[in-house]
Amino acid sequence: MARIVSFFVIFFTSVLVAYFMYFRPEKDLPIYKPSQLNPALVDPSAMRAEDHRILDFELVNHLGDTVSLADVEGQILIVDFFFSRCATICPLMTQNLQRIHDRLDPQMPVRILSHSVTPQADSVSVLNRYAEKHGANPELWWFLTGEKKEIYKLARRSYFSCLDEGDGGFQDFVHTENIVLVDEKGRLRGFYDGTDSKAMSQLFSDLQFLLEKKSDKS
Repeated sequence: MARIVSFFVIFFTSVLVAYFMYFRPEKDLPIYKPSQLNPALVDPSAMRAEDHRILDFELVNHLGDTVSLADVEGQILIVDFFFSRCATICPLMTQNLQRIHDRLDPQMPVRILSHSVTPQADSVSVLNRYAEKHGANPELWWFLTGEKKEIYKLARRSYFSCLDEGDGGFQDFVHTENIVLVDEKGRLRGFYDGTDSKAMSQLFSDLQFLLEKKSDKS
């Protein structure tokens, strides 16, 4: 009897091992199409896009360098929208991003892009001080300023990170807790509440997954 029990234990253990090794579905992250998102997030002009990639841009980072999509080509991006004088959600979002930043190696193909939604107030010098305050390594993290209309277009038509509508004019104001994960091909792979520690832990886990996938391909 003992031998029979032992045989079945070994048999079912072997079956379970084989399942987890060969048959368990591999983890993956969605590749978001605009039509799969909350319609309130998506600019109507982008709703029908089947292969959405983030838009090109021309902005200035906190070092005073003019940068574009070409400067982050092949990198995995973590994207948020903030302003330096914010006293509500932005400080918590920046602290959470700083925790992720501090766990990254500068050699990793990762870049955090924090876009100022008040570029008229967040000059290069202001953003430079803000970056220094948070210990941001420019090899990993850029704070960006530039034309307000371009930044707001990116928020609404590229990253789909805010619910409100507007034209980037004087009275327009974007204020969102959404942080967006973008793969090295410019595709949207995740949306996270930047004020929530569990969501940010998930972001870091998803980032690691994309890094591993990218490493396997290279």
